[in-house]
Amino acid sequence: MKIARAALLMALTAGCATSPTGRSQVMLVPDSQMNAMGSQSFQQMKSQTPIESDAATNRYVQCVAMAVAREAREQTNVSDWEVVVFRDKTANAFALPGGKIGVHTGILPVAKTPGQLAAVLGHEVGHVIARHGNERVSQGLVTQGGLGALDAITSSHPRHGTMMALLGLGAQYGVLLPYSRTQESEADKIGLDLMARAGFDPHESVDLWKNMSAAGGGQPPQFLSTHPSHETRIAALQAGIPGATATFDRARASGRIPNCVR
Repeated sequence: MKIARAALLMALTAGCATSPTGRSQVMLVPDSQMNAMGSQSFQQMKSQTPIESDAATNRYVQCVAMAVAREAREQTNVSDWEVVVFRDKTANAFALPGGKIGVHTGILPVAKTPGQLAAVLGHEVGHVIARHGNERVSQGLVTQGGLGALDAITSSHPRHGTMMALLGLGAQYGVLLPYSRTQESEADKIGLDLMARAGFDPHESVDLWKNMSAAGGGQPPQFLSTHPSHETRIAALQAGIPGATATFDRARASGRIPNCVR
């Protein structure tokens, strides 16, 4: 037992990292293994969820997604992202380690413009850049028994669904494990910068969350949720818009003008 605790302590020490916003993180899983988990999960999604076949919808989503993903190339070491539109009525999108982006058709009536969709996808790719999936899986490994729980990453392990939920696919695996407020706010900041660098107006991020608020109806009080309230989120985005606008202006001046037709 003492040896196991010592090994875990060493792993925790070695796994210390810093997020893009300067927050301390614990990362116990190699990025290569996280990429494999992301690819495995995405493949399972494609086999279980109908894929949208409409060519115009796919062209539009691909155009926005790739414009955003290109700006994340250096931070993710991924140059070839796979983007799939799933025929699902829920207002959702996600990005996974290894360069995978999934967009539900249900997000399109809420993210009404290319800029608003860029805000959604910038946020999701922001989770990947900040390695939030690794952070949550690492926390799960610690709480579930240390390094020996790494076996749970394999598809044959009984806890596989829980580990995939930690990766960010909770709804698909019947386990709802949302990102924390801190991680959500961090992804908002990174996403705002990403969309601006891609040539999308950062003001549209605020419009997106106003739409989200209208579509979602009443929300529980913020202290009952791991997510920031819409009002808190919008206020934080508005505070970041001046800097993001300067980035947006530079992107446009350099020729980054996405032409994504809905």
